[in-house]
Amino acid sequence: MGKGTTIWLVVGLVLILYSVVAGLFGPVPDLPVLRQSIRMLYFHVPMWFAMTFLHLIATIYAIKYLRKRDEQKASQLPHFFKVALWSGIIGIITGMIWADSTWGTPWHNDPKQNAAAATLLMLAGFFILWRSLPFTNRYRIASVYVIISFIMSIALIFVFPRLTDSLHPGAGGNPGFNVYDLDGKMRLVFYPAVIGWLIISFLFAKWDWLISQKIQSHGEV
Repeated sequence: MGKGTTIWLVVGLVLILYSVVAGLFGPVPDLPVLRQSIRMLYFHVPMWFAMTFLHLIATIYAIKYLRKRDEQKASQLPHFFKVALWSGIIGIITGMIWADSTWGTPWHNDPKQNAAAATLLMLAGFFILWRSLPFTNRYRIASVYVIISFIMSIALIFVFPRLTDSLHPGAGGNPGFNVYDLDGKMRLVFYPAVIGWLIISFLFAKWDWLISQKIQSHGEV
């Protein structure tokens, strides 16, 4: 582990630790319906940011492979997708817990819930495609899949829910948290949580790839 990586690791862990402690014990606005469940904002939403961020990085790597045949970048695709999938799973579970508290049921067939589930299926589908492809075509076809799936996920999560009725903030005509949340102190916890999880999720994906490379090199000896 290089010095730069160690610094980023420490920064990420400190931000996450701070957001967890402040998220659980810090003051929050007493909003109707949400009440204390608004604390889930610190744990639910950053997971979706991390998932989308890793999907974006994988898309950039896929484009680099298609343009320059950078096989090192292409070989990292499943590792970024793995951590993205786990981030999405945690995000949807925390979302169901939050929904049960505020909507009265874990799954309300809300457009954004359904879109999130569809995105997770696309992420999971990548691994089926990856394992079924012959090595000669794997990087090229997988890279195309990554790019298309990213475009579709953006449409599913950020575009389509805004075009129909939705219980989620910022969708279906509902205001976002920054509109009706009058307590600016929440931003001092939410943003560090997002940044911390972006850093740690990226490092997890990189480490997963490095470990696989070491295992593969030992197997070839």
